[in-house]
Amino acid sequence: MRIIVDMIEYCKNEVPQWNPVSVSGYHIREAGSTSVQELAYTLADGFAYIEACIERGMDVDEFAPRISFFFNSHLDFFEEIAKFRAARKIYAKRMKEKYGAKNPRSWWLRFHTQTAGCTLTAQQPENNIIRTAFQALAGVLGGTQSLHTNSMDETLALPSEKAVKIALRTQQLIAYETGVINSVDPLGGSYFVEALTDKMEKEANAIFDQIDSLGGVVAAIETGYFQKEIADAAYRYQKEVERKEKFIVGVNEFVEENEKVDIPILTVSPEVQKQQVKRLRELKQSRNQKAVEESLASIKQAAIDGSNLMPVFLTAAQNYVTLGEMIGELKEVFGTYEETAVF
Repeated sequence: MRIIVDMIEYCKNEVPQWNPVSVSGYHIREAGSTSVQELAYTLADGFAYIEACIERGMDVDEFAPRISFFFNSHLDFFEEIAKFRAARKIYAKRMKEKYGAKNPRSWWLRFHTQTAGCTLTAQQPENNIIRTAFQALAGVLGGTQSLHTNSMDETLALPSEKAVKIALRTQQLIAYETGVINSVDPLGGSYFVEALTDKMEKEANAIFDQIDSLGGVVAAIETGYFQKEIADAAYRYQKEVERKEKFIVGVNEFVEENEKVDIPILTVSPEVQKQQVKRLRELKQSRNQKAVEESLASIKQAAIDGSNLMPVFLTAAQNYVTLGEMIGELKEVFGTYEETAVF
């Protein structure tokens, strides 16, 4: 939390047009959460950052317009659209009513969407093109500002150039051929979508209350609340797949026996790793070691005395201090987080 607030404060003062943080829920959903858990946990994280910045003494309208979010788009089409719409409603209300933001830009939930990597299958991988297209369309209909479409072969290897191009063309087809971008909220007014949006908003607010009862986001992490809830949701989903209460095309239904994957798979030469290790060694030999040591000492001192860490991080980067070396100094001051056992 300290580093996040330092970064937001630094960017507010020094690079006010920069987006300092993208509050991610993608990893939450990929770990097995439900859509409403992703919605609530992601926003709760964002609100925790906002509250910490306000406690630091920052005016909410000075930093909130540059905060963005990052969501997953899964396969339950209308549920995902409702999730995005509920997120925008919740965020606008909280920013106005709880945090007192007066700038309309502070009320806007700006978010990026990535299609769901966890829904891609190694079996019948071409089906992943279709999955990704539906997920991308849900993101657009839900109001996303930017979009990443996964490649069909990502369960097998890093994506090939052809697979990446198909993923790109999926976005371009949605943008230029479907017409769905011609309205800011094309499903607004639909009874089903509006009711589902309201339902998700209500369920998310109940989760916020539960998090507050535990003492907030940080306390909930420390007690293992998020980890346990996500693990339980992932377990329930897997059992539903195994009992065929949920169908995964090509995995537990419509399976092809003795299937052979007939798409090109990208392979990365071991030489790439060797070349990178060589480059790092050469860099460490050629850099100014005295400047490196001074930078590392400055990081440790800033961590101890509470001054903003961002200026010393930037100086360290200019002196070719590696990320691992910077983190090593922080570990000596802050220690290493160990996850609470909850199972």
